[in-house]
Amino acid sequence: MVSMKDIAIACEVSIATVSKALNDHSDIGKATKEYIKQTAKEMGYFPNSAAKALKTNKSYNIGVLFADEAGSGLKHDYFTEVLDSFKRAVEEKGYDMTFINCSKTGKNKMSYLEHARYRGFDGVAIACIDFNNPEVLELVNSDIPLVTIDHLFHNRIAVISDNVKGMRDLFTYVYKKGHRRIAYVHGADSAVTQNRLSSFYKTAEELGVEIPDEYVKEAAYRDTKATYERTLELLDLPEPPTCILYPDDFASFGGINAIKERGLRIPEDISIAGYDGIRIGRHLEPQLTTLRQDTEQTGAKAAEYLIDLIERPKTTVIGQIVISGAVFEGKTVGQYE
Repeated sequence: MVSMKDIAIACEVSIATVSKALNDHSDIGKATKEYIKQTAKEMGYFPNSAAKALKTNKSYNIGVLFADEAGSGLKHDYFTEVLDSFKRAVEEKGYDMTFINCSKTGKNKMSYLEHARYRGFDGVAIACIDFNNPEVLELVNSDIPLVTIDHLFHNRIAVISDNVKGMRDLFTYVYKKGHRRIAYVHGADSAVTQNRLSSFYKTAEELGVEIPDEYVKEAAYRDTKATYERTLELLDLPEPPTCILYPDDFASFGGINAIKERGLRIPEDISIAGYDGIRIGRHLEPQLTTLRQDTEQTGAKAAEYLIDLIERPKTTVIGQIVISGAVFEGKTVGQYE
């Protein structure tokens, strides 16, 4: 096994200089640093992670707590893209990513906090989970550096999508297309849902659009069966909507099935729009109109701020980072005269 001493001999420098170069210290010249790194690479040097952890008191491992209640797991398109961006960002900084065990079965069951401590995570990111779960709150209230995605705690860094602006932009786009009978099948109760629903009503009020109570219905996120049923209910109204907004793109597929079952055409007979901007929606015919969330920025910013909190805890400000999305026009919202 190649050691730093071997590299020092090959480069004719001290072991201390090799250590500084490999740890990217700024007090040695750029050319020397690059020469040492290249030599180390050519010699097949790999730092011993256990020794590095002992020296720095860090594991260079970040835990991710992710448990989709709908059971879709990593098939959850939006969060999968966020986590992919997060993973690439932490790896660029020399960290690994490990999922926290969410299993509630087995002999060695541990709480989320116990698992995080057992693994020695330097920090934790939390996404797509019941944030009111006592085990989640225990982890949030611990001393482990932590960032939440799409949920806000007053004492933790949060990276959140701008759901208020997103819904306002989507509603306004539909309004400008001439629609006034606009229905909304929203997701199950959560901070995200509350923000979108409040923005839906507020934007309607500002634009002078009346929203009958029967135009607003609930279906869990990604639940195509529920959106199928809610859509049939909307279509059966004496005065059905001309446009239906869905909680997310995947859930909108249930609505599309209900509309086609009734022999209606999209957007000629009725318009629809989703939310999230997942890839599959862009391959539908017609292309799904949606609010495309910036998953790349969301994941990257969560990683950036969490690593800042790990490496510079005294200077990292606790707060929220808001990421805006944009309307993807698609072809499922037609002009209504």
